[in-house]
Amino acid sequence: MWGVPARRIPRAYAAAGRRAVRVTLVAAAGFYLFRYGLGRPVAATYALFAVVALGGLSRIPGTGRQRAATVLRSLPVCWLLVVVGTYLSVATWSAVVGMLLVGFALAFSAVGGPRPAGTAPGLQLLYILPSFPPYDPGSLGDRLIGTTVGLALFVAAEALLFSEPCPPSYRERSADAARTAAHCATLLAAPPYALTGTDVGAARQAGQGLRPLTVPEAERPAGPGVRERALAHNGLATRTLLTRLVLLPAMPGVRPGPEVSAVLSAVARLAEATEACLRGGPSPVTPYEDLGAARAHLSALSADPATHRADDGTAPAADRPPPSSGFPPAVLRRHAAVLEIADAALAMATAADLAERGRHASVKVAPGRFWYARARAPVLWWHRVSGHAERRSVFFQNAVRLALALTAARLVAGVDTLPHGFWATLATLTLTRTTMDETWGTIRRALAGTLAGALVTAGILTVAGPHTEVYAVLLPVWMLLAFTVGPVRGVGWAQGLFTVLVALVFAQLAPPTWQLAEVRVLNVLVGSAIGIVFGLLAWPRGAHDELRRTTAELMRRAAEIVVATSAAVAAGAPADAPAGAGGHRGAGGRAEAAGRARRRTAGGPGMSVVHGHRSLQHVLILAESAYAQFQSEPTPFGGAARGPSPLVIDWQATLIAGHHTLWGSDRLLAPPRCRLGPAAAESVDALGERVAGRMLLISAALDPGDDTPGASLPLIDAFLTEFATEPPGAPRLYYATVSWLDALLTDLARIPRGGPAAQASVEPERSPKPQPDPEPEAAPKAQRGPEAQAGWRPRPGSR
Repeated sequence: MWGVPARRIPRAYAAAGRRAVRVTLVAAAGFYLFRYGLGRPVAATYALFAVVALGGLSRIPGTGRQRAATVLRSLPVCWLLVVVGTYLSVATWSAVVGMLLVGFALAFSAVGGPRPAGTAPGLQLLYILPSFPPYDPGSLGDRLIGTTVGLALFVAAEALLFSEPCPPSYRERSADAARTAAHCATLLAAPPYALTGTDVGAARQAGQGLRPLTVPEAERPAGPGVRERALAHNGLATRTLLTRLVLLPAMPGVRPGPEVSAVLSAVARLAEATEACLRGGPSPVTPYEDLGAARAHLSALSADPATHRADDGTAPAADRPPPSSGFPPAVLRRHAAVLEIADAALAMATAADLAERGRHASVKVAPGRFWYARARAPVLWWHRVSGHAERRSVFFQNAVRLALALTAARLVAGVDTLPHGFWATLATLTLTRTTMDETWGTIRRALAGTLAGALVTAGILTVAGPHTEVYAVLLPVWMLLAFTVGPVRGVGWAQGLFTVLVALVFAQLAPPTWQLAEVRVLNVLVGSAIGIVFGLLAWPRGAHDELRRTTAELMRRAAEIVVATSAAVAAGAPADAPAGAGGHRGAGGRAEAAGRARRRTAGGPGMSVVHGHRSLQHVLILAESAYAQFQSEPTPFGGAARGPSPLVIDWQATLIAGHHTLWGSDRLLAPPRCRLGPAAAESVDALGERVAGRMLLISAALDPGDDTPGASLPLIDAFLTEFATEPPGAPRLYYATVSWLDALLTDLARIPRGGPAAQASVEPERSPKPQPDPEPEAAPKAQRGPEAQAGWRPRPGSR
C-alpha cells in the first residue's frame, strides 16, 4: 500500500512468537495480580515460574488444545512437587535426597512417551524452586495458589489463543492406509492381477505416512497402554501389508487359481472393515473369520497339493507340473507370498480392534504377538518401566546423569550457601546434554550469552536503581523478546536473555543492586561446571556406544532364533519344548552366541525359541530407544570409537532385521506344520546356519573386540545368492522359509552403507527427535547396491 514490499515473518519466529505471546500474557498477568494487586509476592513468584516452567522450559508436543490437556493432567503432579519441595527444604541433606529421587523419577518418566518426556523439564523446575531456602511451610498456601492460578490461566491461553490446525491423527493415517491396501488387494484378486504404477506409488506413499519419522510427535502412539501399543502395532502391520502387496510375485501368462483370488478378495474386505473400525465402526469380526478360513484352505492346498486340483488348464504346457509333483515352484512361491499377505492383514485387523476397544476387543487375539491385549494399565506400565530399568537403557542413563548432576548442584548450593543457588541448579538442568561433546558446546555458548546478559543486567540495574516501575514496564517486553528469539537463535541467546529476565523479576521482589548480575554469572559457572563433570563421568558418548553394543547383541540373538527356527522347520517338530540357554538376557560373547546356536541345532528342533523371542524383543526395545536418541545427537567427540564409523552404518536396517526375525519365526512355527522331505530339510537347515553366520559376523563388525580379525567381510554370501537348486516336491513351507531367509539377507546387506572411503560423502540419518522405524519396505535382492560386493572390514580399536 505504501510501496513497501510485504515480507512474511519466518516460520520459526512466527511459531516461537505465538508461544511467547501466550507465556508472556499469562505470566505477567499472574505476577502483576499477586505482586501489585493483592500484595502477595510469594504467590506472584510461583504464578510466574509455573508458567515459565511448563510454557517456556518444557517442550510439550501437539497443538494448543493438546498441550492444554497435558498441562491440566499434570496439575496434581505440580501440587505434589511444590508440597514435597517445601517440606524437604528444612535441611540441606533432605533437599539433596529429594533432588536425587525426584530428579531421577521425572527424568525417567520419558519412557512413557513424548508428552511425559516434554513435560519433565518443567516439572523439575517446579520441584527445584521450593526446595531452596527459606524453609517456610507457612507460605505453602500462597505457593499452591500461585501455581494453580498461573497454570489455570496458561491452560486457558493454550486452548483459546492462536488456535492451530490439528494434523491428521495416527489413527486417521492408518485408516487411509488400510483403504489403500483394500484397493490394491482388490486389483490383485481380479484380472489383470497386477498393480499399475499409480497404485504402487499410492501404496508406498501410504506406508511412508505411517513411518514415525513423518508423524508429528504428539500423534505418535508411543505410550505403554493397550490402545497405544495396538495402534503402533496396527501401523507396523499395515505397512507390512502394503509392502507385500506391492512385492507380490507376478506370473505372466498364468491365471492365479481361485484359492489365491479368494484370499486376496478376503484381504480386501478385511482391510475395508479395518478402515471402518478405525473410524469408529464395528469390529471386523466376520471379515476376519472369512480371511482365516480362506487362508487355511490355501495353506492346506499348498501343503498337500496331491489332494487338490494342481492346475486349472490355463498355464502353458511347459509350466504344468507332472501329475505326481504337485504345484511348480513359481506357484508355491506365490502361494507363500499370498499367505504372508493374509497374515499381515489379520494382524492389522486385530491391532485395529484393540486400538479402538482396548481389552474389550471382539476379534480373536493371537497369543504371543499381542501379549498385551488383556493386560491392565499398571501391568503394562510395569513392563515398560522394568524393561528400561537397567544400565543398557538410554532412558536410564539419561535419568541417572541428570539426577546426579542436579543433586550435586543442590549440595553445592546448600553447603557453600551459594547466593541464589536456585540459578545454579537451573543452569545444570538446562545445559546438561546426553553427550559430552554436546554438553561442552552448549555450555560454551551459554556462558558467552550469560556474560553478555550480565553486562546488560548490570547496566539496567545501575540506571534504574530502586525504581520498581521501570522493571515492571520492561518485564513483559523483555519476556516476549526472550521467548521469541531464544528458541530460534539457540542456547547462547536464550541464556543471555533469560539472565536479564530473572533480574527484572527479582528486582521487583527485593531491593536490587548491580551485584545481582555478578551472582547470576557465578551461578551459571557453577551449574555449568557440574554439568561438564557429570557429562564426562556418566556415559559421555550418549547413545553412540550404546547403540553399537545393543545392535551387536541384537544380531547375536537374531542368529540364535534363525538357527533354532530353521532346525524346527526342517524337522517338522513342535517348538514349545523347554527353552535352552538362548533365553539369557545378558550380553554374552560372540563365541558363546555361536556355541548356543550350534548346540540348539545339534540338540534337535524340539528346543524352544520362546525364551529367545522374549530376549530379542527386550534387546529390540533397548536398541530402538538408543536409535531414537542417537538421531538427535551430534557426531561423537574426538577419539577413536570401537567398530566402523557411525556414518557408514544403517542402524535402522539392524532394527528391521530384528523385527523380521521375530515376525518370520512366529509365522513359520505356527501350527499346523508339515514335515519337509530330506532334501528340503537339509537345504533349509544349511540356509539357516549360513544366515545366522552372517549375523554373527556383522555383530562382530558392529562391536569388535580387541582380538577381532580385521579381514574383509563380503556383504553378500556368494553361496546364498547363487543358491538356485530347489528340492523336487518341496511344500509351501519350504518356500516360505527360504523367502524369510532371503528377506533377512536383504536386511543384512543394507546395514553397511559403504566402506571407510565413503565416510566423507555419506550423511548421517538425523532429524529432531524421530522414532525408530521397524518395518520399511524391503528392497529386492537386485537393489542391493554395488557396494555390497566390495566387502566391509571391521576395525578393532580401543574406546
